[in-house]
Amino acid sequence: MAAIRPYQDSEVADVLARLASDRELLDALTRYRLPRLSRSLPWLARGLASHAIRRQTRDVTGVRDFQLRVAYYMERMIRTSTDDFRVEGLEHLPPEGAYLFIGNHRDISLDPAFVNYALHLAGRDTVRIAIGDNLLKKPYVTDLMRLNKSFIVPRALRGKRAMLAAYQTLSDYIRHSIVEDQHSIWMAQREGRAKDGIDRTDTAIIKMLTMARRREDRAAPIGEAIAELRLVPVSISYEYDPCDLQKARELHAIHSQGRYEKSEFEDIQSIVAGITGHKGRVQLRFGRPLGPGFDTPEAVAAEIDRQVIGGYELFPSHYLALEALGDAPELVDLSQVSSADRARFQARLKEVPAELHPWWLAQYANPVRNKAERLADCSLGDA
Repeated sequence: MAAIRPYQDSEVADVLARLASDRELLDALTRYRLPRLSRSLPWLARGLASHAIRRQTRDVTGVRDFQLRVAYYMERMIRTSTDDFRVEGLEHLPPEGAYLFIGNHRDISLDPAFVNYALHLAGRDTVRIAIGDNLLKKPYVTDLMRLNKSFIVPRALRGKRAMLAAYQTLSDYIRHSIVEDQHSIWMAQREGRAKDGIDRTDTAIIKMLTMARRREDRAAPIGEAIAELRLVPVSISYEYDPCDLQKARELHAIHSQGRYEKSEFEDIQSIVAGITGHKGRVQLRFGRPLGPGFDTPEAVAAEIDRQVIGGYELFPSHYLALEALGDAPELVDLSQVSSADRARFQARLKEVPAELHPWWLAQYANPVRNKAERLADCSLGDA
């Protein structure tokens, strides 16, 4: 499990020293914070960035210290890029013991970051975060993620035997974290972000989660294996997605060309855009732990979907998008939509190229359809 687990306190000092001298990280930071100097005097820009990293982390001796630095930047991000952040449902979860939080997935880094921030505000320990190895193409990205209590989910392996072994290790790690370490985990309900705004749980994830318990006891019911993990569905809702245009562009390319090729640094750019872009209001809802009364992975997935969709907050942007598409007027509720909401929505839509309008609008309209169980009416649902 050492290859996939987060870093431990004893490893933090060496990792921070490595990051402070990582040329790729320093170049990335200076291109963003010191663009002119990085072009004219790159060696000086790198030296300044290295000094800044050492200064910012000089008192960091463990993972908790590092995460307290992250909490400071989360506070600033929320203050500058959101209009409101609300948390519901956490009060119904006893603080004793660990939980496996499974949530819908809209933003690469912010979905678990908002969960962590909510836990931090409530005086609870933060989660270990499942992150796909497809995002870890640079050593410094891997270091930063594992410092922030991320563990690695394999996606690039080839061959059924290799994938089965990797999933068994992953299942063992998750169960050990919850049952033995008493340390909570966050993971997404499916691989990749829901770029079309449709939240659905992948049953393969449920099967993976039960592998560890069922290897120990082949007769163990699926529901019992799930209940042992104290699985809690989580819904996160953004009034506006800073990556909505990029997602629409990707969906359009798949629809028109049959495929979409990511650029080398696109995932990193999406992370930066998600952090810095305006999100409007953000709502986080924690559901109720799943009990043992489930016989199949499909039944577990259906209950996660029920709680995630039920907990999803519909903002004016969602109803205005559905109104603009014009195909389900009976679902449009404008009772809470102000003239300012409409003006803000129209201003964002004007920035979207006309050919991308259907895909951009569908991202916001589909959660309304999803709640009303009307996705079958949506021609772009699988786009």
